[in-house]
Amino acid sequence: MPLPLPGLAGETVPAASNATPLAILDDPQEWSAFSRPLAQQPACWESSVVFGGMHCAACALTIEDVLRRVPGVMSVEVSAASHRGRIVWSEHAIKPSGWMQVAARAGYPAMPANDAFANDCRRVETRQALWRLGVAGLCMMQVMMYAWPAYVAEPGDLAPDMAQLLRWASWVLSLPVLLFSCTPFFGNALRDLRHRRISMDLPVALGMAITFGVSSIGTFEPAGIFGAEVYFDSFTMFVFFLLTGRWLELRLRDRTAGALEALMNRLPDSVERRNIDGGFERVAVRRVGAGDVIRVLPGEAFPADGVILEGHTLADESLLTGESRPLERGEGATVIAGSHNLSAAVLVRVEHTGGETRFAQIVALMESASTSKPRLARLADRIARPFLVFVLVAAGGAGVYWWSHDPGHALMVVVAVLIVTCPCALSLATPAAMLASAGAMARRGVLVRRLQALEALATVDTVVFDKTGTLTRDAFALGKVHTRKGVSKGQALAMAAVLAEHSLHPVSRALAMAGLGDASQHGAWMAREVRETAGQGVSGRLSPVDRQTSAVLVRLGSARFCDVIPPATEALHVCLSDDQGWVATFELQEDLRPDAKATVSLLLAQGVQVHLLSGDLSESAIRIARQAGIVDARGDCTPKDKLAFLHGLQSQGRKVAMVGDGLNDGPVLAGAHVSFAFGQAVPLAQAQSDFVVMGDRLGAVAQTLLLARRTFGIVRQNLWWAAIYNAVCVPLAVVGWLPAWLAGLGMALSSLLVVLNALRLSTAIPPLENL
Repeated sequence: MPLPLPGLAGETVPAASNATPLAILDDPQEWSAFSRPLAQQPACWESSVVFGGMHCAACALTIEDVLRRVPGVMSVEVSAASHRGRIVWSEHAIKPSGWMQVAARAGYPAMPANDAFANDCRRVETRQALWRLGVAGLCMMQVMMYAWPAYVAEPGDLAPDMAQLLRWASWVLSLPVLLFSCTPFFGNALRDLRHRRISMDLPVALGMAITFGVSSIGTFEPAGIFGAEVYFDSFTMFVFFLLTGRWLELRLRDRTAGALEALMNRLPDSVERRNIDGGFERVAVRRVGAGDVIRVLPGEAFPADGVILEGHTLADESLLTGESRPLERGEGATVIAGSHNLSAAVLVRVEHTGGETRFAQIVALMESASTSKPRLARLADRIARPFLVFVLVAAGGAGVYWWSHDPGHALMVVVAVLIVTCPCALSLATPAAMLASAGAMARRGVLVRRLQALEALATVDTVVFDKTGTLTRDAFALGKVHTRKGVSKGQALAMAAVLAEHSLHPVSRALAMAGLGDASQHGAWMAREVRETAGQGVSGRLSPVDRQTSAVLVRLGSARFCDVIPPATEALHVCLSDDQGWVATFELQEDLRPDAKATVSLLLAQGVQVHLLSGDLSESAIRIARQAGIVDARGDCTPKDKLAFLHGLQSQGRKVAMVGDGLNDGPVLAGAHVSFAFGQAVPLAQAQSDFVVMGDRLGAVAQTLLLARRTFGIVRQNLWWAAIYNAVCVPLAVVGWLPAWLAGLGMALSSLLVVLNALRLSTAIPPLENL
C-alpha cells in the first residue's frame, strides 16, 4: 500500500517494494548502521546521510524544503560544503526508504553516510567527472586549432569554403562536449525546471545551450543574423574550465573533510566471530553483540569496545584519544572501537557495541558538526536563491539592451552574465573553511560539537580554567587519611568509596580506586538514594551489608558541603561526614599538567586574560595557579560562584571561554560564550561543551583558539574575494567586455580559490613549543 507522502507535484510516494534496495534500510536492525535513537524524543531517530547531485547552497535549501514537507520528518539540516544531511524522523510515521525516495525524486539520492556503497559512489562520481573533463579538454584543443585561422587570417587569406569547413569541423568536435561533458549541467537544469525551482546549474546550462545554439545556427546558415561569427571555441573552453573547477572542488572537498570522514568511517564492515564449535566465521559488525568473541587481524580496526583474551599487539588510538604513539595491548587490556590493530592478531571479548561505545559518541558529535551551519553560512544560503534570480534578470536585461546593436553579440553577453555571476564562491566561503578547520582539530584530538562555536572562539579574549582534572592531571593519589576516634582508616575509605563510585569527578575516581585496593573492606557498605551535587560532593544513605541497621545519611565532598569543620590541613582534601558530624579527611596529591605553564604563557602572549576557578581550598587553587603562571585564582567556589564570576566578566564586555571537565562544570560551561570539556573520562553525550578535548594535552586549548582566529581570517578573505569578484565581473559582463570563455574561467577560479584558501587550514597545527 502506498505511503501518503507528498511528492514534489502533489503525487504520492509509493513504499519501497522488496525488490527496491532502499527497502533493506526499513529493517530496524539496519537502522543503527546510519542512525541513532534520540533519548529525549521516544521512537525518533537521527540519521546521517550523504546526498548526491548537490552542487551549491540552493541545492541544500531545496533538499531541506522537500524533506520538511514529509509527514514524520521532524527536522532536516543539510550542509552544502560536506553534502551531508542530518534527518530526524519518527518510526511510527515513516521509514527511511520513504523520505529517501522523496529526496531521490527531487534529484538528490541519499545514502547512509558511513556505508561503503556511499564511498564507492563517490569514487564513481570522481571518475565520471574526470572522464567528462578529459573529453572536454581534448575537444577544446582541437576546436581551438580549427578556430585559430579565423583569428589570425588577414582579409582574403581564408577562402569562404575553408572557413565554412572549419566551422563544420568545430561543430562536430563540440558535439561530444555537448552530449557527454555537459550532461550534469543539463540534467540538473531540467530537474530544476520540472520542479519549478532555481539552482546554480540552471543559468550555467542556459549559457551553454545558447552558445552552442547560436554557433550551430551560424554554421548552418552563414548568411543569417548569427552567421557573422561562431563561438564553439568559447563553448568548449568554458565547459572545460567549469568541469576543471568542479572536479578540483570535488577532490578538495574530500580532502578538507578528510579527517572527519576518516574517523566516521573507521569501523570495518565485517569481523571474524567465534562459533560454538570454536571456528570463526566473518559476519557484519552490526551482528556482533556483547559477550561475543571476535578475532581482529593486523591492519583491521577494532569494531567494538572489549577486552583482549589472547594475544599481544600495538593499537593506534590517535584519532580517538589524540595519543600519537601506538599503545601496547596484551591479555586483559581494554581496546576501544575505532582504534587500529597494528601488529598481531588478537582474540577480543566484546563488552560494548553500537551506541554504547565511545566511538559512537564521537561519531555522533562529528556528524552533528559536519551538518551544522554557522551564522555566516546561513546568511550566504539565504542570499543564494535571490542572487540566482538576479542573475537571470540581469542576463535578460543585458540581452535586451544589446540586441539592437548585434543579436549575436547580445546573446554572448547574456551567456557571459549567466556564467560569471555564480554564488558558489559566496556559499562555500564559510563552510569550506570551517570544515577544513574542524578536520585539522579532529586530527589533534579536539572534537567540534558545533561549527558556530568556531566563530565565537575567534573573538575570545578571556579564558577561565577549572583546576581539578583540567590544569592538574586527571589522576589523584590518596595521601594521609585522618579519622575521628573509633573509625578505622579502612572503614572510612570503604564508606567514601561506595559513594565515590557514583561520580566521575577525578577525586571520586581516586577514592573509588583506593577503596578497591582494600579487599578487607570492599563491599562492606551498601548505598542508596545517592545524589551528586555538581562541584560540591556526593551524598547518599549507607548501611552495612552484614548488619540489619537503619541507613545513615553520609556526605562526601568539601567541608562546606559536609557542613563540618575538619582538622586543619594545607593539602588538597575532601571530607566525609555522617549524622554525627565529621568522620574522616582524605588528603590527595595532585600535579600540574606538564604543558599547563606553556599553554598559559601562549594565551597571555596572544593578549588573552587567564583566570582560575576552583571548588577546592583557596590555598590549593592559588598554589596551582602560581605554578601555571596565572595571576587571578579563586578557590572555595560553588557552581553559582563560578557562574556569577563568569557573568561579571561578560558584563565588562569580555568574550569568555571556559575550560572544565564537561560534567561537574555544566552550568558555567553552558553560560560561557565558548566551552571546552577536558578529560577522557567524560561521557561525550553528557558533556555540556562546544569543544571536547580527547587527549590529555592542555595545549590543545591554545592551539584551537589560534586555529579559530586563523579560520575566521580566511573566512573574511574568502568573503571579500567573492564580493570583489562579483562586483568587478558582473559590470564587465553586462557592458560586453567579458567574453564567455573568460567568464567560465572566472567562475571556476572563484570557487577554486575559495576552497584552496580554506585548504590551508587542513595542514597540521604546529606543536605547542613552536607557537
